[in-house]
Amino acid sequence: MLFHSYLFILFFLPLFVLCYFLAGRYRDGRAAIWVLDLFSLWFLASQGLGSLLVFAACMAANYGIAGWITQAKEKRIRKLILVIGIGLNIGVLFFFKYTVFLVENVNAVFGSSIPVMRIFMPVGISFYTFQHLMYLIDSYQKGDQGYSPLQFATYDLFFPKMLQGPITRCEELAVPLFAKGRRSVSFENLGKGLYGFSLGLAKKVLLADNLAKLVNAGYADVAQLGSADAVIVMICYSLQIYFDFSGYCDMAEGIGRMIGIRLPVNFNSPYQAVSISDFWDRWHITLTRFFTRYLYIPLGGSRKGKGRTLINIMIVFCISGLWHGANWTFIVWGAFNGLCMVFERAAGVEKWKLPRAVRMVTAFIVTTFAWSIFRAQSLSQAVTLWSRLFAGGGRLCQGITETFYDIVEMAVLQRAGAERLLSGYSDLLLYAVVFVLVLACFVMKNTGEKVEAMKFSLKKAVVTAGLLLWGLFSLAEISSFIYVNF
Repeated sequence: MLFHSYLFILFFLPLFVLCYFLAGRYRDGRAAIWVLDLFSLWFLASQGLGSLLVFAACMAANYGIAGWITQAKEKRIRKLILVIGIGLNIGVLFFFKYTVFLVENVNAVFGSSIPVMRIFMPVGISFYTFQHLMYLIDSYQKGDQGYSPLQFATYDLFFPKMLQGPITRCEELAVPLFAKGRRSVSFENLGKGLYGFSLGLAKKVLLADNLAKLVNAGYADVAQLGSADAVIVMICYSLQIYFDFSGYCDMAEGIGRMIGIRLPVNFNSPYQAVSISDFWDRWHITLTRFFTRYLYIPLGGSRKGKGRTLINIMIVFCISGLWHGANWTFIVWGAFNGLCMVFERAAGVEKWKLPRAVRMVTAFIVTTFAWSIFRAQSLSQAVTLWSRLFAGGGRLCQGITETFYDIVEMAVLQRAGAERLLSGYSDLLLYAVVFVLVLACFVMKNTGEKVEAMKFSLKKAVVTAGLLLWGLFSLAEISSFIYVNF
């Protein structure tokens, strides 16, 4: 069950909000917490029993380890327990996520034939592992944080953030969730939350999923692409991952807002960034925060000289790339971003007197190039795609054109109508659509700003209902969010 499924939108979410509202009126609102926990367990169980069991074991183990850390009298004992806890978390993550990758590479390098054991990937493990690491480190640094097992479980289980974040600290959820008077569902919060959720749904199913069809058509036969095809495929993937992740963040924040909970901002118009450094201050903000606080600063940050600072940046981004997935493409993607950050620091790019528009377009081009590594199935496929940029050919290939026809056919509900609309102009229309989407990313306000500025009116209600219905009618097939796979 995903946020953009019929079961979630038509049954799970309305039932959850209703039960949470009714339960909030009893026992000083404490019953609402149990409703939230039960629905969170239901949501996690829908991802698979294995995912639920692994999560439950990790949650219980980390709460217990944090308790041992705070109870230990000697600092060296506390530190030893912390190291063991960190090792266990990283070990569990490594087992599920990287064992196959490691064995395959060992076999390839040494010519061995170690059996490759196929291991299932628990949903959300990359995200809640980082949350557990934060909780252990904070317990070591700050002492007993005073959270009961119920408070910790409610924070850890909170289903809107389960699949793709944001990566939250315990106090960011436990405090507001258990504060008196915070469990009621107000009309304002419900309206704004539903509006944000609807915008996110539209981004996912109307934009990201249709862009994915064009991207998949291009990557299916990279060697046959012309220059125009390669450019379109690269930009379309840059837009796909933007609207996919933005859509999820909007929906997660919208669900939280419906019950009066403000999740940390995780996405802030990243394609309006004027540098790669600025991009990472706007994209997956809580992930950047984690790496900054718990890896970059402990490594020395920028306190030990320029050379050490640049090395620390590269370490952080290489590990960030590996966190995203068990493939050399992710590691190279992380290293490429790190090199861009190193170049900006070393060259003092922030001091260059260039127009904002030029800096924004440059950052977008560099980011789009990086995403082409991220999307590729292998480094050789990425190199092939780059080589096709110089292959010549101004017309789009048949695979991409046919896919675009299919998308338009779905929109106008008939093939003949699509052919009449696109006859002789399919390439030009696709270029125009891509240009408009890129321009929208450059200049439009993000969903958070729109939700904050929202004024209740009949027009806004119609827009919200229209987006929700359009999104529902477009759910011909359910595709996973990109970041769910990490």
